[in-house]
Amino acid sequence: MSAQTTTSQPFSRPPLSTYQGLAKMIDHSLLRPELNDEQVEAGCHLALDYNVASVCARPSDADLVVRLLEGSTVAPSSVVAFPHGGAATAVKLYETRDLLRRGITEVDMVLNIGKLLSRQFQYVEAEIDEIARACHDAGAILKVIFENAYLSDELKVAACEICMRCQADFVKTSTGFAPSGATRDDLILMKRTVGDVCRVKAAGGVRTLDGALEVYSLGCDRFGATKTKEILDDWTARLAQTARIQAGAPAPA
Repeated sequence: MSAQTTTSQPFSRPPLSTYQGLAKMIDHSLLRPELNDEQVEAGCHLALDYNVASVCARPSDADLVVRLLEGSTVAPSSVVAFPHGGAATAVKLYETRDLLRRGITEVDMVLNIGKLLSRQFQYVEAEIDEIARACHDAGAILKVIFENAYLSDELKVAACEICMRCQADFVKTSTGFAPSGATRDDLILMKRTVGDVCRVKAAGGVRTLDGALEVYSLGCDRFGATKTKEILDDWTARLAQTARIQAGAPAPA
């Protein structure tokens, strides 16, 4: 996660103390353009082995991901208008409905960055509202991606307020494909703005256990990760070490 000058945190949270507490924050990302079918399948098996929250895959992989995750507690998720957000609303709506029809239960949609920068707030809100309604009618979750690298704080707040009015489930920092990803200041700003109305997802730059624990402490309920195995292996080891210390057992040689 990128570092910036720190402001005060909006609230405090109890520390995570269980494996599932962290694992169920992770959307395991399979969005890189060069991934082949074997790599997507391997990523799904990894997500199942580690019992994360979801696998976030490219739309063309939706059928494979839905099939591999069927019957598990790992949700199949995919993206709309990714990574630039510039598709027409009708196209975004078609993409969304197609994914929902194919069994995707969580949709990460990139808002129209250019329209937001042009301050066409009504356009942005109408689009998000339509897609939120489509998702919720199907019992699915909508996460709205802002791409904060291109936005002023004023526009980040405006996007949060739009998402609150549209009843989006999550506001999300970035795609992971822009010049920068999640930052501490952005997460604080977003969480302070949405409160408990929307949840917050960090994306781009959460590659270590300490980074994952930091975004949790800042109010995130989800984060995107490609380093899922490394983060959760380190978390398992840290929990075991904590248990040994609490039990008064000596550290292993």
